[in-house]
Amino acid sequence: MAQGVRRHLSKFFGGIILLLLVVGLAGFEMANFGGGVSAVGRVGDTEIDQNAYASALSQDLNAYAQQFGTSFTMAEAQQFGIDRAVLQRLVAEAALADEAARAGISVGDQRVGERVLAMPGFTGIDGRFDTAAYRAALRGSGTTVPKFEESIRAEMASGVLETAVTAGVRAPAAYVDPLINWVGEERDLAWITLDPSALEDGLPAPSEAELRAFYDANPADFTLPAARNITYVWLTPDMVMDDITIEESDLQTAYQSRINEFQVPERRLVERLVFSTTEAAAEARARLEAGETDFATLATERGLSLADVDMGDVTQAALGAAGAEVFALPSTGIAGPVQTDLGPALFRVNAVLAAVDRSFEDARDELAQDLRMDAAVRDIAGQIDVIDDLLAGGAELEDLAAETEMELGTIRWSEGMRDGIAAHPEFETAATEVALNDFAEIRSLSDGSLFALRLDGSEDATLQPFDDVRADVIRGWEREQTTARLNDLADTLIARMTAGESIDDLGRTPVRAPGVTRTATLPAAPGTLSEAAFAAPRGAPLRVAGDMAGQLSVFVAVVEDIRAADPTSPALAGIRDTLEAQTVQSLEQDLLNAFTNAIITEIGVELRQNAINSVHASFP
Repeated sequence: MAQGVRRHLSKFFGGIILLLLVVGLAGFEMANFGGGVSAVGRVGDTEIDQNAYASALSQDLNAYAQQFGTSFTMAEAQQFGIDRAVLQRLVAEAALADEAARAGISVGDQRVGERVLAMPGFTGIDGRFDTAAYRAALRGSGTTVPKFEESIRAEMASGVLETAVTAGVRAPAAYVDPLINWVGEERDLAWITLDPSALEDGLPAPSEAELRAFYDANPADFTLPAARNITYVWLTPDMVMDDITIEESDLQTAYQSRINEFQVPERRLVERLVFSTTEAAAEARARLEAGETDFATLATERGLSLADVDMGDVTQAALGAAGAEVFALPSTGIAGPVQTDLGPALFRVNAVLAAVDRSFEDARDELAQDLRMDAAVRDIAGQIDVIDDLLAGGAELEDLAAETEMELGTIRWSEGMRDGIAAHPEFETAATEVALNDFAEIRSLSDGSLFALRLDGSEDATLQPFDDVRADVIRGWEREQTTARLNDLADTLIARMTAGESIDDLGRTPVRAPGVTRTATLPAAPGTLSEAAFAAPRGAPLRVAGDMAGQLSVFVAVVEDIRAADPTSPALAGIRDTLEAQTVQSLEQDLLNAFTNAIITEIGVELRQNAINSVHASFP
């Protein structure tokens, strides 16, 4: 219930912010910023920079493209509300920044400098901060050093305000305890399994009338889906690879070009936290060793997030003078204080990536395969014009198969097919769109293959004749009869248990599983058995059907004991920690949403539509 309340609160506050955005959009014509169009909006005295909006929108579009495997046009982005979500986020950030400025919250130059120096994007090839790279990166993004550092200062000030707003949030015991008790409750189960071997008399041979009745009662089981009859030709890299010869010199060249893949020194996933003095770094190390704090908290105390101090995977050479001590750790752990160009620092090693040392001979087969594949794709691409010319000259698909390396095939295609050429989404799209009498055209698949297709006709969903599916009808009838007989047997056993017999009195050896939790996997039993057991009272027999290893089975079970969660269980302690952390995070977000909404309500938000449209126009 608490989760639902949290979800509704989040939606409520998010809806209010979105409503305010809509109101702002409705009145944008009256907004007057008195100058150029460098801002798309303003919350109080804090402007929302046009470049910042463009950058945030670009990042979100790229993220969606990676998630869905396709790029979005601006029209599509607007249709899905991506632009509004980005603008809503920037409005909230501007509101916090404005409130921090009004409250006089700021951070000093030293902390801003530490934050900039810790950013991995401004390091040179030696892993050290590079002033030239820093200035060049800012110029490339259309900003200046003072403007960028001022944005960092404002962001850090907003972080201080966020911390103040959300400080002291705790997960309510009234919410966490019932969930822990629910998760940690244990039940002792016992069950017997009834499979077809439990039927002493077996199944009689079905009569013709019984089979006909089953066929008539289950037409969906014997109906072919609507389909399109398609003739196609296609040419894949696999069809031509065997005819391609790779020279030894090409293999050697490919090995050298990919030497960074086959010869990789040991790397480590490292985070670096720089301090002003060696004493401060040593004190922080002592607090870590005493268990008084953790690395993330140390970063937060310095106004940094773990993302700010993350160096990624680095080699010993890239760490310079610190490399020897960091790589001296046998595995994960803390190194330092170590003197670096940025000052004394602590390093946390989160993982060790072993060195890779693959010789040419070891990689030879892989290189040959890759080169043949690349050559095959190029060879196929070189045939597109020839195939296009044949089609333009009136060639049929059968002619293409005769005059080129393309192979001819037919398919009764329906939605959901995933075999052969039908497994490719490009073919599915073409098969869906093609119409009778369409001219065949050459198309590409994502693996470099080519294909063309022709629609020969369509078929409605068709009930197959009884004689054609007789074997399937027999199997279906046998399964139905087996299920009914196993259920009858299970009902008989349950009646005996209800009358006072125990599960041990039923003439079959039961399986027992003590201490079963809701998330446990039962041996040789379906998950539905555990679900049914947690819905049943102690001592009540129950029946569950399921397929085990492809064999139809029915399970007769009983809950022999129920025990409340053990609060001292180490496993539950870990679950409690995770649940409390998730709850705190959600409550903090709800609180921050409410605070941001109050700021916007008080000082208002203005949006400049012509500046927003200008950003949108820069996207395809």
